[in-house]
Amino acid sequence: MLINRILKDILSSVFDYLPVVTLTGPRQSGKTTLCRKLFSELPYVNLEDESVLSEIDYDPKRFLAKYPNGVIIDEAQRFAKIFSYLQVAVDEDRMTDSTKRRYIVTGSSNFALMQNATQSMAGRTAVLTLLPLSVEEILSQYPKTETSQLILNGGYPAVWTSGNEARQLLISNYYTTYIERDLRQLINIKDLHLFNTFVRLCAGRIGTEFNASSLASDIGVSATTVRSWISILETSYIVHFVQPYYANINKRLTKSPKLFFHDTGLATWLLGINTKEQLDVHPLRGSLFENMVVNEIIKQKLNRGQNPQLFFYRDQQQHEVDILEEMPDGSLRAYEVKSAMTYRQDFFTQLSYIRKTLGNKIISTRVIYDGDQENNQDFDGIINFRNLKTV
Repeated sequence: MLINRILKDILSSVFDYLPVVTLTGPRQSGKTTLCRKLFSELPYVNLEDESVLSEIDYDPKRFLAKYPNGVIIDEAQRFAKIFSYLQVAVDEDRMTDSTKRRYIVTGSSNFALMQNATQSMAGRTAVLTLLPLSVEEILSQYPKTETSQLILNGGYPAVWTSGNEARQLLISNYYTTYIERDLRQLINIKDLHLFNTFVRLCAGRIGTEFNASSLASDIGVSATTVRSWISILETSYIVHFVQPYYANINKRLTKSPKLFFHDTGLATWLLGINTKEQLDVHPLRGSLFENMVVNEIIKQKLNRGQNPQLFFYRDQQQHEVDILEEMPDGSLRAYEVKSAMTYRQDFFTQLSYIRKTLGNKIISTRVIYDGDQENNQDFDGIINFRNLKTV
């Protein structure tokens, strides 16, 4: 069963303007399925195939010449120099005004792809990101899914299309096959046990400020090692950060970013949470709910070809706002995230504070929660997380 991906609308129109699409995102997020479905007329090659990788590495020009109409090149981070050769190919098309070849380049390492794409392909490629399924996409196929199941399953398509009973097996296999294997190729992990401990401790710190020294002390490695490991998790689309908001105000603000996982299903598996009953009483359920909401806002933007700019606010007087979304004109939308199903007036306490502190920069304040009373005269500014697409 294929779940409709919102990004397809942007992806299908890119070739009207540019000859190359660079599509990044985690492994197993659905990049290959989406590209092959949308552009079934294009040939497909996967650089995970060692024979294909050897062929393109030996003679890139001859390899590309085999595909006169273009090609889908999967897992391109394994031959990041591909962009230099694509630049030559598309420039030749422009100079000769010949039939334009179309290239789709996908990869699961943000740094390896983006560094080469931005250096070689300025003005020639659109860069899009496909993260795991959004809540909006999941609910379009499974509209009655409970909140805890959304958190527990996360967004990897295989988990949803295979059924809830396969979740633990699929995520375990994902971790072993991709995370341990890929990261071993990128960095020299001498003690896999310590690295696994590190990843699980990161899951336990979801929604908190990242502190490399504290993590290093808990694991028994150096802070330098922790920073190296977290960088690899970030560039491999395992974790991401929300940066603190800095404003020209007379307050001492926190400087450390908050840590989140790109997939709450992976995070719950790392925490040993495997049933809704476990999740519903787990002390980190609120943090995991916040993680899901942060991810959803990011996906809402990326799936529509927009660049999300999310921050959080915290000062030394312990005033905190979960999410500040910066708009293109510099104005801000402020959100408080609450996992509760019952509305309380004090949900707006921190939002009232940030409006007073930042003044006219704040154009809207919303509480995002799990209840069903929204935007009537008694509950202005509150919305269920399932309806974020209307914000």
